[in-house]
Amino acid sequence: MIITIPDTNATGIHMALVEARHNIGVASSMVFTMIVIAEARHYDRALAACHDAGREHPSRIILVTNGDADGDRVDAEIRLGEEVPGEIISLRFHGELTEHRASVVLPLLLPDSPVVAWWTGKAPDKPGEDPLGKLAIRRITDAMGSPRPLAAIERRARNYCPGDTDLTWTRLTPWRALLAAALDSYPAPITAVSVEAAPNNAASMLLSAWLEDRLGVQVDRREGDKGIGVTNVTLSTTKGDIVIAREDGKTATFSAPGLSRRQVALRRREINALITEELRRLDVDDIFASAMRTLVERCERRDAEQAATR
Repeated sequence: MIITIPDTNATGIHMALVEARHNIGVASSMVFTMIVIAEARHYDRALAACHDAGREHPSRIILVTNGDADGDRVDAEIRLGEEVPGEIISLRFHGELTEHRASVVLPLLLPDSPVVAWWTGKAPDKPGEDPLGKLAIRRITDAMGSPRPLAAIERRARNYCPGDTDLTWTRLTPWRALLAAALDSYPAPITAVSVEAAPNNAASMLLSAWLEDRLGVQVDRREGDKGIGVTNVTLSTTKGDIVIAREDGKTATFSAPGLSRRQVALRRREINALITEELRRLDVDDIFASAMRTLVERCERRDAEQAATR
């Protein structure tokens, strides 16, 4: 069922929800509220991701976009029923109301349940201080959705607040799992680490910080001209190099001391899978927080070295 409500407010949306649930017999059994902040051009992609995430995590999803119609008003669209997991409320703000979105969203949050905020593209430099971000215990951004991903992940790190996370971290889950398994299988002192990635890849900055934080070794990060995403990680040990190399974004070549090379699955994932994974945990990610602190230290070290050469 899709209900369209032009020029409305939070009270009108709530009354329409109650009536719709009564008419179609939908039970309200949702585990959290997710506020999705999307640019108009990303609306369809965000809506598709909301559908997928809702299948695993039944929730009330409030999809917020800005419109360009005349006047100060909010247009709403409610989706619920058998084909919709949970409830999806789309809010399109026009005029001066774009500056007061939190006041409309606040009454629509599920009572006594967690709130997650997700910016699908460009996000504020300080999500924890954003009016919509303040409503949430978890705030999800995506540095790769910024025109300057490297600068974006650096800003996220410098302005980190407990509860923040970024989908660049979620993209690294397969890499982190494979690297951790490699170190468990081939324990040896690490003498050097290098990470190579395509240009402007924010995940490589975060992966370098995580490895430096976990291993206590300065990591050399490089940009290459082949492949997509992170393309190579080399862990130099006293027994030889452990190398994971990926160029096609699907499979990687794994090699370790005393072993022949073999292929391992290391596929880049779509945004729908990333957001679904990220919603599986609503507590603060201490390992991510530690990696972000190390990223700040790496950036400060870089800045000091550049200043010294001027």
